[in-house]
Amino acid sequence: MSMTDLRSATEIADAVATGRSSAAAIMEEAIARIERYDAVQPAIWISRASPDILREAARRIDARIADGESLPLAGVPFAVKDNIDVAGFETTAACPAFAYRPERSATVVARLEQAGAICVGKTNLDQFATGLVGVRSPYGIPRNAYNPDYVSGGSSSGSSICVAAGLVPIALGTDTAGSGRVPAAFNHLIGFKPTKGRWSTDGLVPACRSIDCITVFAHDSVDARLADAVVAGFDPRDPWSKPLAHRGIAASRIGVPRKDQRAFFGDTQSETLYDRALATLGRDAEIVELDIAPLLEAARLLYGGPWVAERTAAIADLLRDNPDAIDPTVREVVSAGTGMSAVELWNGIYRLAELKRHADTLWDDVDMLAFPTTGTIYRVRELEAAPVALNSNLGFYTNFVNLLDMAAIAVPAGARSNRTGFGITLIGPADTDAALIDAAQNYLDAAELPPPPPLAEETIVERVKLAVVGAHLKDMPLHWQLTSRDAQFIAETTTAPSYRLYAMADSTPPKPALAYSADGAEIPVEIYELDVAHFGSFTAEVPAPLAIGTVTLSDGSSVKGFVAEPRALDGAEDITHLGGWRAFIAQG
Repeated sequence: MSMTDLRSATEIADAVATGRSSAAAIMEEAIARIERYDAVQPAIWISRASPDILREAARRIDARIADGESLPLAGVPFAVKDNIDVAGFETTAACPAFAYRPERSATVVARLEQAGAICVGKTNLDQFATGLVGVRSPYGIPRNAYNPDYVSGGSSSGSSICVAAGLVPIALGTDTAGSGRVPAAFNHLIGFKPTKGRWSTDGLVPACRSIDCITVFAHDSVDARLADAVVAGFDPRDPWSKPLAHRGIAASRIGVPRKDQRAFFGDTQSETLYDRALATLGRDAEIVELDIAPLLEAARLLYGGPWVAERTAAIADLLRDNPDAIDPTVREVVSAGTGMSAVELWNGIYRLAELKRHADTLWDDVDMLAFPTTGTIYRVRELEAAPVALNSNLGFYTNFVNLLDMAAIAVPAGARSNRTGFGITLIGPADTDAALIDAAQNYLDAAELPPPPPLAEETIVERVKLAVVGAHLKDMPLHWQLTSRDAQFIAETTTAPSYRLYAMADSTPPKPALAYSADGAEIPVEIYELDVAHFGSFTAEVPAPLAIGTVTLSDGSSVKGFVAEPRALDGAEDITHLGGWRAFIAQG
């Protein structure tokens, strides 16, 4: 089965408005795509409208167009995270015992529908929007659209996957700690998180009511801007809503974490992709390294401070009366708020005010921030083994944003070798939403990223890149150890200029030792790719004093490769000046 991308919301609305297509035709395509994708992973949905209901809704849109009505989202199918009310659907927040049927739609949903969009269903989520992973739901686990071994990201898991898979062009999520940005990064999407109060939260099941934001997932910034144009605006039903304001940014000075404060949790591919993104941003702007310790302290308040009690307040009755209905990990997180005192709360408020005052001064030195959206990604089974600690790692760069009243947009910044997405988030002060969308598009234009990899329709066999430098090179004595494992040749390149090459003494067949050195040179290598199982068996056969470690290449990326223990250099000959192992062998 081949899933093709649905046209963008902008293209659909234009086609329906101009008569080049119809809402009915667009909806038939969407119904077919959704039904086909059920065979891949049905867990992205909690509830869906029937095909007959969707067809009737599309006919009504076509009738409105025929009557001359102008609809900026004419015929656009969209999905809604199931902690946001939609008339005609239950709202569950991924907890069956909590479910209720709202009398009316949330304001944001009503505005989308008034503009001609059609809600096709409610999407799965980390229960009560508590998590950045997408695995905490009794309705199943939505998995990454590009590699099902990996998490989709959460809590807006289902919304991100139905956009990534091309089922709908836009979907609503929510964001308290990063839930509208992390899934966007993992699935090669745009995730727009507006300023607090810009989009109404009327009709939203609260996580932390004072900082919750409703967000949108899209494939491009044009659709994100279109959704914002339709949805943004003051809503008297929402006590947190505020009148629209617009603040421009020059985007000529971009703040990034100091290198010693960056956390990638061992994920060297993410680190390389972030460096590449900064190189792109640095073509037209000054990159300014910042001390982000105050931002990280603010982030810790969200789960390590009294704000966890705000999550407790949102489901206090259920937690008291039916705690077993709550996912065990969610219950563990939320229960911590029951012991919070008013003194702790006020001390937290005071400290956050101090940290926000510091954060506000950042805008004197930079126009916006460009942080990794996350430092890494995890497999589903890894999250199940360590659900709290690994979830916390994913919030390292996201948790502070809403607490400090910032706007943000997550944008794609490349793919890891496992096909999952890496992203960066552009962050600005409150009310810079439009300017951030502009900056996101400017970055994407400059980055010229390749299209995302193919969607996963079956289990993905993970592969590992390996750099070989000596006896495993093509036509060398041990090359058979690669070919017998179906290793695929990728490229001939060189290491970074920080290695020296030695011919080890008394080695049969002759073997080199690659050693890191501050006064090194670029050493020729060949890159091969093996699946994980074959890589493991290959590594098991590597004899001491050689070992498999991580080698940095000339383009700044890192791969696995041969390295040497110090004893490998005993009696060894430094052959760096010869320009590689082939040259050494050629001289006899």
